[in-house]
Amino acid sequence: MTASVRRQRWTLGVALIAAVVAIIGVVGPGSAASAAPVGLAPTPTTPGDEGGTPLIRDVIAKASQGYADAKQAVDKSQKRQLQLQLELTKAETKIKEMEPEVAAIANASYRSGRISAVSMLLNSSSPDAFLDRSMTLDLLAQRDNAKIAILREAHDQAKRANDAIDAELAEQQKQMSIMAKQKKDAEIALKQVGGQATGGFVVASSPKANPAPRNNDGGFSGQSCNTKDPTNPGSGCITARTLHMYNETRRLVPGAKERFVNCYRSGGPYEHPKGRACDWSSARGGFAGDASGADKTYGNNLAAFYVRNADRLGIMYVIWYRQFWSPATGWKYYSGAGGDPSSDHTNHVHVSML
Repeated sequence: MTASVRRQRWTLGVALIAAVVAIIGVVGPGSAASAAPVGLAPTPTTPGDEGGTPLIRDVIAKASQGYADAKQAVDKSQKRQLQLQLELTKAETKIKEMEPEVAAIANASYRSGRISAVSMLLNSSSPDAFLDRSMTLDLLAQRDNAKIAILREAHDQAKRANDAIDAELAEQQKQMSIMAKQKKDAEIALKQVGGQATGGFVVASSPKANPAPRNNDGGFSGQSCNTKDPTNPGSGCITARTLHMYNETRRLVPGAKERFVNCYRSGGPYEHPKGRACDWSSARGGFAGDASGADKTYGNNLAAFYVRNADRLGIMYVIWYRQFWSPATGWKYYSGAGGDPSSDHTNHVHVSML
């Protein structure tokens, strides 16, 4: 083999190695071109911190959480108020029923007085008659006292119910003030990234999801990140509520099973490291550029699905295509300040959970 041929083979080998290294560097082990199933593994284009300053997003998250907590407290108080109102109505009905009988007892007592009862006993013709009359008077007194006691208890119950209703109304007013403050805080933060009201994404035909489990009082308590994340089979965790949202989305939203989704991320702020957020790519191939056509329609429908089922699923807020939604603010313009599809959320729908 001549020196010229050896140099040609060596040059070709170096070129092949360089090509392989370049391909590995571009594709990577976790990319859309890898063997990971669609809808599960994250890709190199998975949104990072998704834009927005940590302070702004932190204020938005805290305000949204505070608003949701206060709203749950109001709902709980209103249910308690309804129960108390039923108790008050029952007590008032009992009072109306008892008042004529007690009035008759009072009138009879006024007319006869204690002397008449004593005279009735003294006029007995025999010891047996005296005993019989004595027992009769005792029974009448017991009956009358029992009725008076029932009426008194009904009045006490009505007063307790009234006082408790007043306390619930005060609690509702307190929580509504908190809601107003959290709403204001969220809107102030959103003004830093746009903040104007928008029409948002609403689809009346959005399917209804199965409700996520709630507390005994009907609210959503905090959950730890202790459930295996199906979007990161090798590592990561999400909350049980996030998993329920993930499963309902894939079950009910057409096209969700064919899109990439990434939930848990170990780094960065916000809800992803807590297992309380997921990003759904609008394109079937992964997190690409601005969505358009059918991909944008899919994103619109997904965002609308989350808004319609926010109370059922326990959703804190949604971001999609330069717009932000929460129960506190409604749809508002949102800019991630990064000027790219991930920051502006034009290539994925972000959903954060309570």
